[in-house]
Amino acid sequence: MNLLLLEENDFTDANQVTLIGRRLNHLLDIYKIQLGDTLKAGQINGKMGTAEVLEITPSSVTLKTNLTASPPTPLPVTMILALPRPKMLRRIFQTIATMGVKKLYLVNTWKVEKSYWQTPWLESSAIREQLVFGLEQGCDTVLPEVIIKKRFKPFLEDELPSIIKHSQAFVAHPVDGIPCPTALDKHITLAVGPEGGFIDYEVTRLIETGFQSISLGNRILRVETAVPVLLSKLFS
Repeated sequence: MNLLLLEENDFTDANQVTLIGRRLNHLLDIYKIQLGDTLKAGQINGKMGTAEVLEITPSSVTLKTNLTASPPTPLPVTMILALPRPKMLRRIFQTIATMGVKKLYLVNTWKVEKSYWQTPWLESSAIREQLVFGLEQGCDTVLPEVIIKKRFKPFLEDELPSIIKHSQAFVAHPVDGIPCPTALDKHITLAVGPEGGFIDYEVTRLIETGFQSISLGNRILRVETAVPVLLSKLFS
């Protein structure tokens, strides 16, 4: 936890919070806080700053907040991600939040197994929890928006053209793509397929819609590896 994230219901008045549960345990066991300590803090979807420890009990900690700074600038990217295996999903939620992605579409594609859509990690509370962990790591307060689209073709035909309208659109594909561009300064729409990539039909339809195929080379990366590598190269 590099940033103490505060929820709206933590506040007992305008500049004071009381914490219990996971964050209390982390502050006591990891930070080993003492009265008067100052921590880096921020309110979810709000400002950042500091929080001073006013009171410590076995069941709670009270802090005085001073939140006046803006959160870091988000990455100018909209991500479209074929739903990965559930055990990867949690890590990817954390990764995109840590790296500053603010909009993620989870879509169904040919190689996405139907059972993946039954995972409890797609419940809104579970998604939010992992995004919060990512924000704590990356020192950010703004929660990404996660949008689930279970039908690929209607999404591609009815929604995707307007999504990419004011951006440069790329589809990550290990075959026949140009080398991944670097250090871009424009808004990007980035589509990343499942393990093994999109099928040819899906890539063709994406290209027809306005995407350009890009590649990270001959090695096939896991989705959880490909996502941070792509984002790091595109916005290095």
